[in-house]
Amino acid sequence: MAPGIIEAPSSAGRSTDSSKPTVYALDTFHPTAISHAETLFNVIHPHDEEFKNWRQNARALLVRGSYVTADDIASCPNLVAIGKQGVGIDKINQEACAERNIKILNTPGANARDVAELVVALALSVARGIRSITTRQMVKPVPKETCNGLTLHQRTVGIIGMGNIGKNVAGIFRGGFDAKIIAYDAYMPDNAWPHIPHTRATSIDEVLASADILSLHVPLTGETRNMISYPQLRGMKSDAIVINAARGGIVNEADLTTVLSEGHLWGAGLDCHEQEPPNHEKYGALWENLNVISTPHIGAATTRAQVASATAAVDNLYYYLTEL
Repeated sequence: MAPGIIEAPSSAGRSTDSSKPTVYALDTFHPTAISHAETLFNVIHPHDEEFKNWRQNARALLVRGSYVTADDIASCPNLVAIGKQGVGIDKINQEACAERNIKILNTPGANARDVAELVVALALSVARGIRSITTRQMVKPVPKETCNGLTLHQRTVGIIGMGNIGKNVAGIFRGGFDAKIIAYDAYMPDNAWPHIPHTRATSIDEVLASADILSLHVPLTGETRNMISYPQLRGMKSDAIVINAARGGIVNEADLTTVLSEGHLWGAGLDCHEQEPPNHEKYGALWENLNVISTPHIGAATTRAQVASATAAVDNLYYYLTEL
């Protein structure tokens, strides 16, 4: 169970309020958000006796990290809406929902600042070789003369994906590091980010060629899977840093391992992996490069983000149901 997430008390013995809609929570949520949800809904939790009937009875679901498959959708005759904590909806079968006109309500923007701060933390840690230094220091003292790092002041930060998280990343690097920002997004209007000085690239390759730090903020789709593979990585500066806090699969992990083994790139910070959580069996070869830092998708793992995104999921679901 994630830090800050506690089980809600059992509903055994609790009476339901017929004036409230009922929602089945497939996961545990922050207690503040659950308390809020219980003012709006009759909430059925995974440990409640009634939960076993969610497929037959649920009209509405709250989801945090669970998969909702096509078979799940097919077995839910009454389902009309799913409230999803967080922006990613790749664990929910969107095609099956669309066929049934089941609304998926996610929470873009609720955790944007938190993810952006992790991006900066990863970039700084990779730039200063923090993992390499601390790993070596666990064995024997590390003379400071053997340490080397990069200065991020006035570097060029390349951002692919100009949504809420990308915008926050750009703002932090611009304001805190006087960075030059170059950004690409095929779908955002030309006047996006009017308050952040930046260059709007016309292609991904333009960003890759310029970036000292590359930060990815796009969803995982057929179009973006393996978007950053061997040719793209080799086309970057030899001392560039790659940060992926979006989705595993956007960066081809085998190709990243190869490029780093060839001595190209300064390093990488990954909060997203094709296998989550990442383990040594799969990523040992990648992690042999001590300028690679991996974290298990913790961008939104802050109290503020958990409360904000879970509460937004509850509110979105409630407003949608009351408007039907």
